[in-house]
Amino acid sequence: MDERTTRPPQSASGPAAEAGSGGRGWTLAVVCVATFMLLLDLTVVNVALPDIREAFDASFTSLQWVLDAYALGLAAVLLTAGSLADRLGRKRVFNAGFVVFLLASLACGLASDTVTLSVSRGVQGLGGAVLFAVGPALIGQEYQGQDRGRAFGVFGGVVGLSIAFGPLIGGALTDGLGWRWIFLVNVPVGLVALAISLLRMREWHPETAPALDWWGLVLFSGALSLLVLGLLRGETDGWSSLPITAMFGASVVLLALFTVVERRRGEQAMLQLSLFRNVTFNGVSAVTLLCAAATMSAIFLLVSYVQNVLAFSPWETGLRFLPLTLTLFVAAAVAGSLTTRVPQRLLMGTSMALIAVGLALVALTGPHTAWTALLPSMFGIGIGMGLFNPSRASLSIAVVEPSKAGMASGISETFQQVGVAIGIAGFGAVFHSRVTDLFTQSAAGRQLGPGAHGFGEAVAAGGGTEALSRAPRQLAPALDLAARTAFVDGLTDVMLVCAAVAAVGALVGFAFVRTRDLHESARTETSKDAGAPAAVSGDETAQSGAVAVARSGSESREPAGEAH
Repeated sequence: MDERTTRPPQSASGPAAEAGSGGRGWTLAVVCVATFMLLLDLTVVNVALPDIREAFDASFTSLQWVLDAYALGLAAVLLTAGSLADRLGRKRVFNAGFVVFLLASLACGLASDTVTLSVSRGVQGLGGAVLFAVGPALIGQEYQGQDRGRAFGVFGGVVGLSIAFGPLIGGALTDGLGWRWIFLVNVPVGLVALAISLLRMREWHPETAPALDWWGLVLFSGALSLLVLGLLRGETDGWSSLPITAMFGASVVLLALFTVVERRRGEQAMLQLSLFRNVTFNGVSAVTLLCAAATMSAIFLLVSYVQNVLAFSPWETGLRFLPLTLTLFVAAAVAGSLTTRVPQRLLMGTSMALIAVGLALVALTGPHTAWTALLPSMFGIGIGMGLFNPSRASLSIAVVEPSKAGMASGISETFQQVGVAIGIAGFGAVFHSRVTDLFTQSAAGRQLGPGAHGFGEAVAAGGGTEALSRAPRQLAPALDLAARTAFVDGLTDVMLVCAAVAAVGALVGFAFVRTRDLHESARTETSKDAGAPAAVSGDETAQSGAVAVARSGSESREPAGEAH
């Protein structure tokens, strides 16, 4: 055997297969709570920025760092965290990340200035990265077969809910208790989840693990930190400025050194470079990046539209996104049951196609339309994301042997977070430029004269109302219409580009996700679930849904070493 647990492995067909027995129900609950908290903190802070600015008399640059520090910490150590979990024990590493996340949340809530808040946010991101990377591997070690599909369906629904509920929860906490509680609320909820984890979650770790890959850890984390920081700061500092080009250049150098180091370490490396010869691994990674880039930037811009153009409060905005939220959750639950019945390439390709349609349907909005014009788009995006998240999470660990699930999960989450950074930075820059140009070229913009460009930039940043209050009163009606038109037209243009990116992801999903590329444990377990012979052929139709049921070593029917 190459792994051990705190109790003997049990058959997935016995009593332990029931939800909640053997600690696995508690494991799913803890992972979902932790994931909800850490992803919520990606979006919830946006709502509180005006209050934070007033409390600290903060500059725009300082507020940017409050947002960027968390994203930077979250992206930098995802792969590292997954690799460490495979070596040191998944429960141990997960709980250590939980403690870091909770302490940093407390520090954020008690911060006395923006510097302390930004540093605490960065540390909070580091703890969140550990939770995000190790969580899917913990689910994978506890669930098999159709149960695993359902578990990842719940997990995928929670991922979507955390993103969509950000404005709603942030608005409620900020308006009701104050901005500090968007961080402090993590502490009591997290302590309960941490206690359950310590008492009920099972440990997993190999009996003989390779030594820690310190050089790989430092080089990859450094390279990814510089890449993400450059993407986040590029629009503000200028994409061709010396600091940004230096960040990108240094990132490339560190990645090259990382590749050399990992190649020399072979099987001892924190990242198995041989994975990049796996077509399905490359396909899933590419689709994950494209999906994150298209959907996350779209959600941020749509929230901005509802708040800044339609003038709804954060709470009201969150309520109006409930159709997307509920659709996503239902679709994720359905997807969980489909992962063992439908070929994963169909789920992944179809989900991205639906997202593309949903993004394109934003074109139904106009300068004078109500928020309900977004409903077709919300339903399309919600169904697509709901189908995608469980498939992506299960596929991420199905391409490797169970003992390396943490590494594989970390890679997948790394691609997702890099996609988020690329999407928000890239599409955000395109949107900002497009709205500014559209307003400047409008009749009202030409009447405004030299101040048109600055007014347009304010509109793109969501400050159109404030800019309008300083404009000449006689031009106010024309400027208001021009601002709304520029924002909506710019939004539509960018959403169509996002839709094209999602469509490319659909093509990649259909073409490059193949059952025969999965690890043997995934294919064998699926054959058992489907009632087919254990021998696996190359026919993907006969093996539909194999990806979602990669077997965990800690609950396999035979020792993990035999399955490999």
